[in-house]
Formats: sequence, structure tokens, C-alpha cells
Amino acid sequence: MMRGPRPESVPALIARACILVGLLDIAAGVFPRFRHSRMHTLAEVLPGTLGPFAAALALSSGVLLLLLAHGLRRRKRRAWRAAVVLLPFGACAQFAYRHSFAGVVIPLLLLWLLARHRGQFDALPDPRSRWRALANFVLMSAGSVLLGLAIVSAHPNKLVGSPSLADRLEHVLYGLLGIDGPLDYAGRTSHTVALSLGALGMVTALTTIYLAFRPEHPAARLTPDDEARLRALLDKHGARDSLGHFALRRDKGVVFSPSGKAAVCYRVVSGVMLAGGDPVGDVEAWPGAIERFMDEARAHSWTPAVMGCSETGGEVWTRETGLAALELGDEAVVDVADFSLTGRAMRNVRQMVKRIERAGYETRVRRVRDLSPGELARIRRAADHWRGTDTERGFSMALGRIGDEADGACLIATAHKSGAEDTGPYGDLKAVLHFVPWGTDGVSLDLMRRDRSADPGLNELLIVAALQAAPSLGISHVSLNFAMFRAALARGEKIGAGPVLRAWRGLLVFLSRWFQIESLYKFNAKFRPRWEPRFVVYRSSKDLPRIGWAAMQAEGFVTLRLPPPLRHRAPEPRPCAHDRREREVRAA
Repeated sequence: MMRGPRPESVPALIARACILVGLLDIAAGVFPRFRHSRMHTLAEVLPGTLGPFAAALALSSGVLLLLLAHGLRRRKRRAWRAAVVLLPFGACAQFAYRHSFAGVVIPLLLLWLLARHRGQFDALPDPRSRWRALANFVLMSAGSVLLGLAIVSAHPNKLVGSPSLADRLEHVLYGLLGIDGPLDYAGRTSHTVALSLGALGMVTALTTIYLAFRPEHPAARLTPDDEARLRALLDKHGARDSLGHFALRRDKGVVFSPSGKAAVCYRVVSGVMLAGGDPVGDVEAWPGAIERFMDEARAHSWTPAVMGCSETGGEVWTRETGLAALELGDEAVVDVADFSLTGRAMRNVRQMVKRIERAGYETRVRRVRDLSPGELARIRRAADHWRGTDTERGFSMALGRIGDEADGACLIATAHKSGAEDTGPYGDLKAVLHFVPWGTDGVSLDLMRRDRSADPGLNELLIVAALQAAPSLGISHVSLNFAMFRAALARGEKIGAGPVLRAWRGLLVFLSRWFQIESLYKFNAKFRPRWEPRFVVYRSSKDLPRIGWAAMQAEGFVTLRLPPPLRHRAPEPRPCAHDRREREVRAA
């Protein structure tokens, strides 16, 4: 049995203290009435409210403490170091400017707490890239403008004239750059406002420069040795999980059990360490791999989560880690021996397939290793062009590549229209389905792409073609798409469904306008599959929104990237023989 997560009450308490101090400092810097209220007595002894520059220093100190609190809550070592360096300076400044005993005691007390519990602040840095600097600049600039508007409007009795909102905004923008704006105040208020706005601009600039030029910690990637070890495990145990082959995505990291007989593949997104499917390898060795996964998450203070594991996988994860599991949806699996187009239930699919065939379409189902380099290059280009988005979608049920020579056992089903050789850049090719191996006698659907100008129904045609060709290829079961929240959709439309279930189904149908929820369920149901439940494993219910956001990013529904001119180009995956042949074909 694995040990549970280490208590984090002290880091969380210190983080909350930083948030409280930061908010009080910001309030003291923005609102003059606050500085002259009873709370001023408390605000004066907090780090950052020093001497004649109290307002400006309070604002900058408050903003930095708010930024620092997140890292302290996640036990980040660098945040701890920053706090340890800043607090003594705050104590010395309090003594030098105000000769305040309390102003020295409070930061030193926090410093003592940080030093005493330094062992809990041992989390390593997250994978990061340069786009975080741009994100910081945008968010900090927006926050500085809002705070600036509050600052210039907080002195109505000192303000000369009645400036408009545009004048106030102009003054804020100039002030952030250290330039005098159009507004004027009586007395020393102009000096206070200028210093406060300048401090906000300086904090924005310095934090952005730091994020832009700090060393990068790139995300983990599969090495050739990791991939070879994973393929060896899949050769022995790949039949256990239909998602096993997707562990070979090269944008994932991997941790192996001490025995090397099991592994967990993952990607880190927005501080969430996201695993997909079940662990790869021998079930008896899964606990060792899961423990390594949890140790890695703890070392970086990442939130552990698993997307799309099976019922067996969910039981092992919850038993070994103390995490919780929630049914996420169902995977559609068709047993080839039971599939037939006959019968009333298959009438719609049967009619659609016959209609498409009468329109002149034909299908071909082959292994990747059986395709010629030229045809494989054409399929790759077509699939990339028909994708419809800038980024490849998919994480737990997507391989992210087609035609790698190491994936020769993958299956490709293509649809061709006779007499259309010269009607487009891809000749008679009109649709592509790509399947990855599931053990030695199964395949799992990876992607579906089709020419948008082609007749509807090509995906159904190709799935039927793949199922009909499966026996000759030694395939006995085929995994289709994953249907999220299938049980709720199915039960919610039946007679006798309660109001809560109907309301939940109605919300899912509404969300289906933007996400393929109901459409995937109905598409899968056409082929009369058996449904295998899939689960999400999580630490706490409060982590679910964060995990959901990370999963949407990993699956490609939400992308956060730099603009193309500023984007850092990631290293290209190692080339394979097919890649070289494709370049030769394009050149020809």
C-alpha cells in the first residue's frame, strides 16, 4: 500500500497569510481612507508599507505577495527562496524607516515559519516555455490598469477638475510607463499617484523579464529507449487495454516500476500530471509504477489525475493511492463475430452504406506496412489538411501520427471515388480512418478524417468496411470512439427518468453544440457495440475543475500558444524512413 499524500497544512497556511498580507497592502496603497482607518495600525507593520513611499511600496509588495502565494501553496522551492530573501529586507526596512518593533517581528515570524518547515517546500519547477512571459504580461497589464483606475479615482477631493474616464485611463497608461499624465491633484497627491502607478509598471516589467529569460524546463518526452521498453511491454500485455498503444505518443513522459515490468505515461498540463488509460505492462507490477507516478507528482507538487482508465485500472489506482474515481463515460467496442448489417436495428447504417457505394465509392483496408511510400505520403498530407484545426486533437485516445515505420501494425481504411483522380490534390482519396493495435487480435480507432466536399456517410462506410475486413486480418474486436457521459444521455431520454437526470441530459445536449458529446454517442450506437466504462481518477473534488481544464488543453480543445512569429519551435521528432521517402515524393 502506498503512503498517502503528505500533509500540506503549513504551506497552505503560509500561502493564505501571503494572500491576506498582499490584499491588505494593496488596499493600503490604493485607498487613502484605508490608510487612515483603524486597519492602518495593522497595515503599517506589514511587509511593504514603509516610510514616505508607503503607497507605492504597498502596491508592489502586495502584488508580489499575491504572485508568490500560489508557489508557496504548491510547496515550490523557488517561491520559498524568494520569500526567505524578501522577508528580511522587509524587516530591515521597517526598522530603518519606522523603527517599528512589530514591523520587524511579523516578517521575522513568517521567516521563522518558512525556515522551520523548509522541508515541506521541496517541489521542483514545472515544465514551462516562453509563452508564460507573454501571459504574465497580458494579465499583469490588465490588473495594473484596473488597479491604476482605482488609484486615480481614490482621491476625489484632491482631483483638479472633472476628468472623463478616457482621461483617467490615459493617465494610468502614462503612469505605468513612468510618464506624467493629464490629471492633476492638489498637494502631494500627484506624487503619491505617480509613484504608485510607476511601481505597478515596474512590477509588471520585472516579472515579465524574469519569466522571459529564466531557464526553460521542457516537458518530458519519450526517448527512443523509453519507446523500445514500452513496445516490449505492449507486445506482452497489450491485449489488456485498448488504449495501451496510445502510450507511445512522443509528447508524453513515462515512469517505470522498479522491476521495469509496468509503466505509466503522462503529460503535465497547467500543473496537473495527467495519465491516460491504464498502466502499461504486468498488472502485478502496476502498484510500483503508480507509486513512481505519485512520487513524481509529489516532487513537483503536481495534481495527479488519470483520464480514461478501465474499471480494473480504477480499482488499482484507488486502492494503491487513496484517490477517488468517477465514471467519465463509455468506450464502444464491437465484437467482429457479432457484427452484421442485417436486421431492423442496422437498417439506417445499411441504407447509408449502400447509398454511398452506389455513388461510386470503394474502400481499402490495409496494414500500414503494406502501403507504398507514395500512397502513405498522400494519406498523411490529406489527413493533415482535413484536420480542420491548427493543432492535433487527442491525448488519451490519439496517437498523434500516421505511418511511422515503427507502427507498421496499424490499420488504415481509405475511401476512394472512382473517376475522381484529377478533381483534387489527393486524387481519388476522400476519407481516412486510422486504427492502432490492441494486442494481436484487436484494433482501436485513432482518427477519422474526410474531405468536407465529399458525400456524408463516409465514416460509417469505412467502419463497416473495417469490421467486414477484420476476420481476414486476424482481428476479433474493434474499439470505436469514447462516448463521454453516455449513461446519462441514454438513461435521461428513457421513460421514467427523474427531473435531475433529465436536467443533466439537457445540459449535456446543450454543451454538445460546442463539444462532441451527444453526436459521438449516437454515432457509436449505430454499430450496436458493447459499452465498457471508463473513469477519471482524482485526488479531491475541488481538483475536478482544474483537471477538466487540463484535460481540455491536453485533448486540444483549448490551446494557449504564442503568436506564430514569437512561437518557440519545438525540436522535430526523430525522422523515420517514411518521412524521408515522403520528402522525396514531394520533391518529385
